[in-house]
Amino acid sequence: MRLMISGGGTGGHIYPALALIQRLQERHLLDEVLYVGTANGLEAKIVTAAGIPFETIEIQGFRRKLTLENFQTIAKFRRSLHRAKALIKEFQPDIVVGTGGYVCAPVVYMASRMHIPTVIHEQNSIAGLSNKFLGHYVDRIAYVFPEAAHQFSEKKKLVLTGNPRAQAVAKLQPQGLLAGLGLRTDLQTLLIVGGSRGAAPLNKAVIAAIPEFSEKSYQVLFVTGQALFDQVNDQVGPLTEKTNIKIVPYLDRMSEILPEISVLCGRSGATTLAEITALGIPSILVPSPYVTHDHQNHNASYLVDKQAALLLPEIELNGRSLVATADHILLDSEEWQQMHQAALRMATPDAADQLITVMQELIRAKR
Repeated sequence: MRLMISGGGTGGHIYPALALIQRLQERHLLDEVLYVGTANGLEAKIVTAAGIPFETIEIQGFRRKLTLENFQTIAKFRRSLHRAKALIKEFQPDIVVGTGGYVCAPVVYMASRMHIPTVIHEQNSIAGLSNKFLGHYVDRIAYVFPEAAHQFSEKKKLVLTGNPRAQAVAKLQPQGLLAGLGLRTDLQTLLIVGGSRGAAPLNKAVIAAIPEFSEKSYQVLFVTGQALFDQVNDQVGPLTEKTNIKIVPYLDRMSEILPEISVLCGRSGATTLAEITALGIPSILVPSPYVTHDHQNHNASYLVDKQAALLLPEIELNGRSLVATADHILLDSEEWQQMHQAALRMATPDAADQLITVMQELIRAKR
């Protein structure tokens, strides 16, 4: 299979693409792959670091308000179509897959116009603008959350696959990473993380909660985010006597530590939810109120409705509410077990394989 794949802007669009590529390689189904992104996007760093062939397109997203900049966006989109066409002609893909973000719009659209099989993958409960646009042209629309399916009018194209990232994480085993951080392996562990950049409101609540956390029978691994680590360290002061708390700026092997985690507290991006449900990790979700269409709140609500997570809105977040919510799960073994099983029931451990099946069917139909 010759695969051209495009997605960018956030890890939620990039990591499912990488998981799909990884699974194709594991199954020896991938002859060649080309990832198309933007030169300045997060994908440029992540994809090239993974050793995957990478080409760029110059494009930008639309502003939601009527501005002159949107005319520049239209002009760039037209130019990006020519670039996409050239890349497609040169690479000759069997199929083109888009995983979201504005960069995939010209690539997938042009592939559809050139009668190449196309698939988009929507990871969130609220479909992004690019995927809504592409839904009219692609052959298949893969999705994760049932709510997303209602936002596409082309019902015959829809296929529920889950998030390929889940399959990549489901097979992970404990590697003793907690011990490497100086934490115990025989205690329940609460991981608190607001993303690579951190989340200031979440960090503020954790700082306020540390005196209470230090007295608990469980331990806390607090990931502040690179940019906020020094600020947190200055406010917390020395923790030499609080052996059940570890504060770090970031974990390069974040997903690999998850099999050793009892509860996760953090944002509710698509990748995070795919990972924790794959491993059956109960969660305390603090949706970011700053994302487009409030999609993190919709993502979180789906897990909460299935009793796999507890919702802690940022407006209600403080040290006391954080500790109380953590205690509710970690100090009640029956509650933890029920949430663990609920999360596992939501898991899609064969998500990448399901998406691959869709791709293979389209390629065969074309031939």
